[in-house]
Amino acid sequence: MERRSIGFGDEPVNRIEHWLGLIRFSHTIFALPFAILAAFLAWSTPLAFGSNETPAIRMWDIVGVLLCMVFARSAAMAFNRLVDHRVDAANPRTATRHLPAGVLSRRSVTVFTAACCLGFVASTLFFLPNRFPLFASVPVLAFLLGYSLAKRFTASAHLWLGVALSLSPICVWVAIRGGQSGVFSDYVEIPMLLAAAIAFWVAGFDILYACQDAEYDASAGLHSVPGRFGVAGAMRIAAASHLVMLGFLAALAVYGRASGLGGVFASAVGLTAALVLIQHWLVRPDDLSRVNAAFFQTNAVISLVLLAAGVIDCYL
Repeated sequence: MERRSIGFGDEPVNRIEHWLGLIRFSHTIFALPFAILAAFLAWSTPLAFGSNETPAIRMWDIVGVLLCMVFARSAAMAFNRLVDHRVDAANPRTATRHLPAGVLSRRSVTVFTAACCLGFVASTLFFLPNRFPLFASVPVLAFLLGYSLAKRFTASAHLWLGVALSLSPICVWVAIRGGQSGVFSDYVEIPMLLAAAIAFWVAGFDILYACQDAEYDASAGLHSVPGRFGVAGAMRIAAASHLVMLGFLAALAVYGRASGLGGVFASAVGLTAALVLIQHWLVRPDDLSRVNAAFFQTNAVISLVLLAAGVIDCYL
């Protein structure tokens, strides 16, 4: 029996389930904790060197951060499914996704993507009178959506994804502090170090996840690290990426003392190193059966542990 595409007029329960599945809503746990951590760091860091004054905590800033994260991520994921629908249909691993399987229509996903893009831009208005988030919203959105096209021309697409997610702490920092201490304020190395750690963390685990499609990427002419260097080579590159990530986290533990980071966060960095080792132990060149466990479970714990440790150090 032919499967009917679901649009905006179908039963609410089924529609919500499929839309959440389309954007992999559960994977929000990777990015959102770091945006929240950046917000706490921004609030707890003095506005200028030698000052004890910290930014005011505004309810509208909190709402703006949450809405921007939800809309930006939803737009990027939906756009990725749109531009990759033919690639997904030809790949046995992804052929059951919503668009190639006909569960959702291209028209409805296009409308959803456009609505999320508009929602992201509109959400930056919560940061007024700080207008920089509004001015930067379209370039930031363009970079986020651009990731979905990167695999057509560069094997650095994994790092592109990492940088895309790493924009969140920088954007949060600017949104919260930009109206009170200037866009490029003192202590700017704090969000930059967090952003660098996120970029290499995401690039590393995305390379591991892409190992499942190494043969298909190579045969289809798609650019990826596993497709270019093989699974074993890709895993070595992922491990190197995660070592760099741990270095940036260690640097953040030192420079973040101005925000209140201390022993709890340093201990969390040590635990993160152990979790990274577990992740690379779970996934091996001759056994990719535990990729999903390594991808979702360990990375979810990493993001939540670092968030909790940062909040405890900054405020408790």
